[in-house]
Amino acid sequence: MIDHIGFPVSDLARSRAFYDRALAPLGIELLMEVTEQMTGGHGAHLGYGRDGKPFFWIGSGRSAGAGTHVAFAASDRATVDAFHAAALAAGGRDNGAPGLRPEYHPGYYGAFVLDPDGNNIEAVHHGEPA
Repeated sequence: MIDHIGFPVSDLARSRAFYDRALAPLGIELLMEVTEQMTGGHGAHLGYGRDGKPFFWIGSGRSAGAGTHVAFAASDRATVDAFHAAALAAGGRDNGAPGLRPEYHPGYYGAFVLDPDGNNIEAVHHGEPA
């Protein structure tokens, strides 16, 4: 089981504004801020999560690169839809509108957006087929 994941972003403030809004429908919020001083000059980091546990991190200090894919679990299809709308409103780019993806499995309902650095961010609900 993975405990947490993180990747660098090119503009921490811009990415914070995006993720604050995009992850809110999923019940994921900013829980921890680590300053560059705290890391000894190795960048600043923001930890997102729920229930007091940050599990998704973004940070400065390294070169950002597109191509990372992260999928967040959603409790239902409406939450996937809300994530997609919030992410687009926050400046994300559509990379796959909400819908069934039967090529993964019959009940796979997901939506994809590209974050400000081009990373593929997904919300998915594993439910019953329509």
